[in-house]
Amino acid sequence: MKVSVGQFRPGGDAPANLAVMRELAAEARGEGAELIVFPEESMFAIGKLDGDLHQAVEANWTTFVQQLSFLAADHGIAVVAGGYEPSGEERPFNTLVLIDATGRIVDTYRKLHLYDAFSYSESTAIKPGDGGIKIAEVGDLRVGLMTCYDVRFPELARALADAGADLICVPAAWFKGEHKIEHWETLLKARAIENTLWVAAAGTSSSHTIGHSAIIDPMGVPQAHLEDEERGIVTTDVTRRRVDDVREFLPVLRNRRFARNDAIVDPH
Repeated sequence: MKVSVGQFRPGGDAPANLAVMRELAAEARGEGAELIVFPEESMFAIGKLDGDLHQAVEANWTTFVQQLSFLAADHGIAVVAGGYEPSGEERPFNTLVLIDATGRIVDTYRKLHLYDAFSYSESTAIKPGDGGIKIAEVGDLRVGLMTCYDVRFPELARALADAGADLICVPAAWFKGEHKIEHWETLLKARAIENTLWVAAAGTSSSHTIGHSAIIDPMGVPQAHLEDEERGIVTTDVTRRRVDDVREFLPVLRNRRFARNDAIVDPH
């Protein structure tokens, strides 16, 4: 099926961000897409908020998800997008929501690996996820979810592959910095190559994030990509057949010599 990634620059106002997402979804549907992946922080960018994060999350999360459902149903397109979900305490979850083309909420994924690196501490404001991996049927594909910094952890992508994912969606707000674009592009390709599956990554594009959204095939070849455009989409055919074909001549998952929980032991 055709999949789009939508790239934009979220501000601090959730309704304004939803208006942009609605425009991008209409454009994607016009290109025949059945799924669009939006970035992390699509609900609002924390750095652009006026006022208290906890209060903003409490005020916006339910409406954001409801409006995403309306967007999906209105355009007949499944949606993956990131926002901040109340957790019952001061720190919210950084959460992805997956909604099908009828507007039904299929599942949510709470970011497992918080970005406590490069002198940043996401866990100061955000609670880590507690629900494990998430994978769901979208059309004829099995879709796995991860968020931004999660892509640096190959065991998460491998767990999704072992659970049957054909496509991993990676909403992100990838910070700029030395070698950061190279890291992003290399990691996305690596996750695709080592698991012989598709990766669809949607990034925010702003003064401090890189954009560079992409859809990458199971051989690690970008089939569609953006650079640092402030707003845009790209669309391509994502097929289970391509996964099957690559796994036929590159059967790395079958050729493994140890299982997920096994250790590599030096026989000497």
